This record gives sequence, structure tokens and C-alpha cells, in this order.
Amino acid sequence: MASTNDLKNGLVLNLEGQLWTVTEFQHVKPGKGPAFVRTKLKHVMTGKVVDKTFNAGVKVETATVDRRDMTYLYNDGTEYYFMDGDTFEQIGISVEVVGDAAKFLLENGKATISSHEGVPLFIELPTSVELVIEHTDPGLQGDRSTGGTKPAKLETGAEIQVPLFVTTGEKVKVDTRDGRYLGRVSS
Repeated sequence: MASTNDLKNGLVLNLEGQLWTVTEFQHVKPGKGPAFVRTKLKHVMTGKVVDKTFNAGVKVETATVDRRDMTYLYNDGTEYYFMDGDTFEQIGISVEVVGDAAKFLLENGKATISSHEGVPLFIELPTSVELVIEHTDPGLQGDRSTGGTKPAKLETGAEIQVPLFVTTGEKVKVDTRDGRYLGRVSS
């Protein structure tokens, strides 16, 4: 159990038997009336996002979530396999649990696996990864200035928008949260 004063981003709550992750929270003290905490919660399994308000100081049930840093090994089409670097234990995680993170997973890449009572809930990637552009159309002469973008396919198969001056074979830095191009990586 925790108080609403202990809420923070990433905390997993057990509300009515379902697991919710706190993605945003704000303590509000209006001029009149009692203080309260406004939160944005994301359902761990479905990804549904809801707004929920708690009275200040109310007890909320937290879920024990085990977070382990693991290395991505391979995908057999139905599951993604990860290995714990300390115990060398390998676990398979379904495509549904991996979700959009699959677009930025490279073999031997690092990921944090969050599980509750032995069941994998979700995976977290580093905020940015460095990937090679597998294919993008060449930029035209004079397209070297800022402003324009074009689609590019990464080595993982994901498609992102990159500036016109980026070419096939270059290594770029990509934000794993929204797939945004962050810049080129010098070799």
C-alpha cells in the first residue's frame, strides 16, 4: 500500500484487480476544498489510457513489479526471446507484450523486462537507439537545407521520417518512444 503522496511516473497500481501504470500525476490544492491528485493511468495489458482523480492522502494498492535488464536474442515469429545476463536464463515474450518496441529491437540490444508474479507485462527500451538506414530515396541537389523530410526504412524494418540529406547506409539515432529522428551518428 502507498499513499497518493507517493505516486510517481512508472509506479504500477493494482486497482480493482487490474494493473495500471502511472504516466502522469499532478498534486492540486484548490483555494476551496480538499487537495487531490490528478493522474493519467495506462492499463498494463491493453494500453488504454484513463484519467483518474484521487483525494490527497488516500491509500492505493501498488503492485510488485520485477524489472530485469535483459538482452534481446531473436524472434521466432510467435515470441521474442530475451536472456538475463547474470543467470543466462532465457524467456520468451509474446508479440502482444512486446508491442511497438519490436520496431527498435536489434539482436544483442538491451531491454528492461517488467513482470508481475512471473508474467511479463511490458518491455522498456532505452530512450534512444542507433540504427542503420537500410533504404531511403536519394535527396535531390539543393535539398540540403532544413525543413523537408522523407521516409526511411531502418535495419529493424521500422519506417521513420528523416531529413532529405540522410542517405542509405548511414547510422542514425532514433527516439524509441515515438520513432522520431534525433540525428546522425558519426562512425
